[in-house]
Amino acid sequence: MKKQGTSNDTNRKMHIRFQNETSIEGSGALASSIRPLKRKRRPSRPHLEKIGGMDKQVRDFISSYVQLDHKRLQLVRTSNSEILQSDTPSVSIVNLKRLNDVRDLNHFLYHTNQQLESDGIFIGCVETKYFRKKRILKKYPFGVNYSLVFADYVFKRVLPKLPVSREIYRTISRDRDKAMSKTEALGRIFAAGFQVIDHKVIGGLLYIVARKVKAPLFDHEKRYGLIFRMRRQGKNGKPIHVFKLRTMHSYSEFIQQYVYEQNNLAEGGKLKNDFRVSPWGRIVRKYWLDELPMLLNLLTGELKLVGVRPLSAHYLSLYSDELKQLRLQHKPGLIPPFYADMPKTIEEIQDSEMRYLQAHAKQPFLTDVQYLAKAFWNIVVRRARSK
Repeated sequence: MKKQGTSNDTNRKMHIRFQNETSIEGSGALASSIRPLKRKRRPSRPHLEKIGGMDKQVRDFISSYVQLDHKRLQLVRTSNSEILQSDTPSVSIVNLKRLNDVRDLNHFLYHTNQQLESDGIFIGCVETKYFRKKRILKKYPFGVNYSLVFADYVFKRVLPKLPVSREIYRTISRDRDKAMSKTEALGRIFAAGFQVIDHKVIGGLLYIVARKVKAPLFDHEKRYGLIFRMRRQGKNGKPIHVFKLRTMHSYSEFIQQYVYEQNNLAEGGKLKNDFRVSPWGRIVRKYWLDELPMLLNLLTGELKLVGVRPLSAHYLSLYSDELKQLRLQHKPGLIPPFYADMPKTIEEIQDSEMRYLQAHAKQPFLTDVQYLAKAFWNIVVRRARSK
C-alpha cells in the first residue's frame, strides 16, 4: 500500500507540472514540452584554484615575484615539458609540482629555459632530504620511523647512484618521489641556465625563485657516482678532467659562485659554511682522501707530483692576473705548495703559489723535492688536517 500511494503522488505531481504545456504531436512531444532547467552560473575561479589551489603563504610568496594575471604567465602542475610549449616566450613559468616527482628533471628544466624570455622567472618547489627525513620521523612511531629512514636512504639515495642498480630503480620508481638535497636542487637549476634570486621554506617544501640568465650548461647528463671528473685548466690553458672522490652532494659544482657570494671564504681558502659538503665528505676531506683518485691523472701525465692545484674557473677568477698568467706556464700538481706553507687566507695562498712558481722556474727538481719534504712533515709528523 505504501508503494502504490507513492506512485499515485508522483503521477499527480507530473500531471500538475505538464497540464499547462502546449501539446505537440510526434515522438519528440515530451522532450519539446519540458523546459530546460537553468543552471546557476558559478563565479569563475582563478587559475590557481583550478589546478588545486595553494596555501596563502605560497600565493603571497609567488605573487611577490610574478604577476599572476599576466597573459604570458604559465602556471602549471606538471612533469611534462611539452605542456610548456607556446608560440610566444613566457615571462614567467610557475610549476607547483615538486621537482622530486618530475621525470627527466634536467630535460624538463632545459625546456623551461627554452620557453622563457630573457630574464624570465621560473618558480618551482622541492622537498629536500632534510624535510623528507623530518616528515618520516614525525609520521611513524619511534623505532619504526628510524628503520624507514634507513630504508628510504638506501632505496632513494644509494640505489639511484650506482651504475648497476640505477636503471632498475628508475623502472620501479618511474623516477618519481626522488630524494633530493638542497644542493642538488639548486645545482640542477643553475645548470639549466638560471640564477637563484630567492628561496623560502613553506609547509615542508623549499620554494625556489630563479631568473633565466643564459643557455643551459648541461647536456642532460646525470652527475652521480662515488668518483667523478671535474673540468679544470691545465698547462697552456688546455682543459683537463681531474678525478676526485665525491665529498659533496650532486651538482654542487654549479653553485660554487653562489655559495661564495652568500658566505665568502673561511680560513684556509675554503668556502665558509659550505652546505654542499656531505657529512661523510667532511671526514674524507679532513685526511685529504678525496684527492687519491687524482693518482690516475698523475699516471696519464695530466698532473705532476708537486705543483699548483688545478682550480675551478670561479676560484681561479679570484686570483691576480699576474699569477693566472704564470700558472698557465706550468703543469698543475697532485701535491700543491699549500701543504708546505699551510696559508690561511686567499692572499697568503696566492703568495705561496707565486713563491713556488718563481723558485720552480729557476730550479725545478730541487724546488719540488723541498716542497714535497715540507708537505710530508706537515701532514705526517705535524698531523695537519684539511678543514
